[in-house]
Amino acid sequence: MPRFTGLALALTLAALPTCSAAPVASAATPAPAPLDHLTLTVSESGAPAADGTFELTCHPAGGTHPAPQAACDRLDELTTWGSDPFAPVSPDSMCTMQYGGPATAHVTGTWAGRPVDTSFKRTDGCEIARWDDFAPSVLPTTTGA
Repeated sequence: MPRFTGLALALTLAALPTCSAAPVASAATPAPAPLDHLTLTVSESGAPAADGTFELTCHPAGGTHPAPQAACDRLDELTTWGSDPFAPVSPDSMCTMQYGGPATAHVTGTWAGRPVDTSFKRTDGCEIARWDDFAPSVLPTTTGA
């Protein structure tokens, strides 16, 4: 019985037919979710049209947000390496004792590949400044107290 050498075996295997057809996507396969997708729930802003729950997708901009492209552009501006644009006010911050109104916002989703679950309010100077960083593009401008 003849023995195959390594070269003969390699040539035999190379001659076998291979499947080169690319896999076909199934119609039931859901489209991948956008990497930058946020749900914003705003209440008591003083502008009834600005209150509610809005979806925002970026890259490309879309969703039910009133100004998706402007919101995405502002979020891109706020996003810098090594910092979280959605970070809460540090607990040791010195904040002015002023009241900016009852407006609140809750933002969840994913931004820049990271999970987001944060709240905004206007209960002191630091929280007002944080809200204002996102207004008027992402969060609405409020009418105040």
